[in-house]
Amino acid sequence: MPVRSVPGSASVAAPEDGKLFAPAAVRNSDVLCDLLAEVAPPQGRALELASGTGQHIAAYAARLPGLMWQPSEAEAVRLASIQAYAEGASLANIAPPVPLDATAPGWGADHPGQNLIVLVNLLHLISEDEAETLIAEAAAALAPGGRFVIYGPFLRGGELTSEGDKAFHASLTAHDPQIGYKDDFDTIDWLHGNGLELLQAVEMPANNLALIAEKPRL
Repeated sequence: MPVRSVPGSASVAAPEDGKLFAPAAVRNSDVLCDLLAEVAPPQGRALELASGTGQHIAAYAARLPGLMWQPSEAEAVRLASIQAYAEGASLANIAPPVPLDATAPGWGADHPGQNLIVLVNLLHLISEDEAETLIAEAAAALAPGGRFVIYGPFLRGGELTSEGDKAFHASLTAHDPQIGYKDDFDTIDWLHGNGLELLQAVEMPANNLALIAEKPRL
């Protein structure tokens, strides 16, 4: 994925003790762990796309110990932060982070057999074409019966449904016209178009949405 610059409000990570720290990751960590505890398979391989600072992967691995977690990122500085959080967690079910551009064609073939793929707060920071590619590659990487969880802010039926979302979306598109909120119905269509079945659309705090899709079993 091209390393896009984003407005400061969209990227608040700051150095802290050799790691990167995002306050948003602290705020949504518990609700994401609660969601995954409900919808994730109890065991198997779990790939987190765009792991960011690494704060989430440490929380996921502690909460869902039956899964072997693979963090990934496109940026070297974030890979180093992820590794620092993983080492600090001292958990055997976190693999070393791997460089992965989630918007690049072809990565799904390099990471096959995933029982769970998690994507948090990225779709609104990439273009529509990149989002479609990401979903296609995730579908290719999933094992039959594997689940794909997408979390973040969305347009709802083409509409922005809060003043905060209107302001944030406007700041994104003003900064880069190619990025911004994706429509929930469009995203569901992309999931269906790549052979995935939508299991749930879950309303989350702060007007976020989680889409849980599954790759049909053979």
